[in-house]
Amino acid sequence: MSQTIFVLEDESDIARLVQHHLIAAGYEARLYHSTTNLIPDAERKPPALFLLDIMVPGGDGFDVCRRLRAHAGLSSIPIIFLTAKAGESDRVAGLELGADDYITKPFSTRELVARVKAVLRRFERPAASSVITFDDIVIDAGAMQLKVRGELATTTATEFRLLDYLARHPGRVFSRDQLLDSVWGDARFVTPRSVDVYVRRIREKIEIDAEDPRYLVTVRGAGYRFELPKQQ
Repeated sequence: MSQTIFVLEDESDIARLVQHHLIAAGYEARLYHSTTNLIPDAERKPPALFLLDIMVPGGDGFDVCRRLRAHAGLSSIPIIFLTAKAGESDRVAGLELGADDYITKPFSTRELVARVKAVLRRFERPAASSVITFDDIVIDAGAMQLKVRGELATTTATEFRLLDYLARHPGRVFSRDQLLDSVWGDARFVTPRSVDVYVRRIREKIEIDAEDPRYLVTVRGAGYRFELPKQQ
């Protein structure tokens, strides 16, 4: 059964081009030229992925992303921005809102399809199905769920992958490049600064004080290390 991708793009030529190549790759692609019906339609039948332009009539992709990440039923669906806003600050802003990737125009259709596939692969459940429990935090790889202090914490697929990977290698220091290779794989588009954005988002979910982290700590000049509490 084909996976459906919702495409928010107000330029008709680009929208049709994207749709054509997604269909050729085996996906269904549903086009939206404004933000009006996208979320209501997703509530009725959630897609596998959202591909969002930023500057569109009736709102903007950043606002749509913000609303999706705050939506209980849609918050875990992957989001990719496809936009002409190519500045580093725009890219970081998109990732901080919870996007899984950020593609700038003009773009290669082959690269676009490859990156859609890469994000959807990240959304697949990890092979390891064990549960990591410490203090009042539960990381359930099989369900791709994070519980903090008894409550489910919303994470994107990429955030969960990174957290799960670090927690399964406690005490080991990983450079940003090592984390890119291990969690993002062939995603050459993600920068070391992107890793910092994801780490900050994870800390906000699991740490009591994100500015003074207890679990996901920075090793200055080297990278990041995950610290599991010592068993009593």
